[in-house]
Amino acid sequence: MQLIILDRDGVINEDSDEYIKSPTEWKPIRGSLDAIARLHRAGWRVIVATNQSGIARGLFDLDTLARIHKTMHQRVVETGGLIDAVFFCPHGPDDNCNCRKPQPGMFHDIAERLRISLEDVPAVGDSLRDIQAAAAAGARPILVKTGKGFGTVSNPELNPDVPVFDDLYSAVDALLKTTSPKTDTQGKPD
Repeated sequence: MQLIILDRDGVINEDSDEYIKSPTEWKPIRGSLDAIARLHRAGWRVIVATNQSGIARGLFDLDTLARIHKTMHQRVVETGGLIDAVFFCPHGPDDNCNCRKPQPGMFHDIAERLRISLEDVPAVGDSLRDIQAAAAAGARPILVKTGKGFGTVSNPELNPDVPVFDDLYSAVDALLKTTSPKTDTQGKPD
């Protein structure tokens, strides 16, 4: 099984310092839905792993988060893709939980539920905490410059060996070229 783990805000959809608090605020980043569709056509399972501290901060509730994710799922399906599961941490930064990135707990939960090792599983994020959580869980971190990524590139704590791409579409393009030799860059048979 080929699996990829994606952060949500800043990777799939536009990020906001004010948080994404409703389905109408969820706006996909150009090319991200096509990237997920390409992964799906190539046989990949797509998992989303996202911190959602807006719940702990009282900015939105679990029902609203479910509606936001329903919108995301619908938009992905309309593009020909599929998100297999969404894992999220509802805690705030002061809650000291193990599931909030940069801690690896959410990644460990994914591995446990899917009964797989995360070794060499690509994990795409836009922030240093995404990269740190993926690395701590044994996954293969990939940084995109969308969302907070442009600033993350110059963070001195970023491991220089982490591959950096302009966006999810270009990261997926590179992955499919190296892992799916029987498909072209559009995910169609040769």
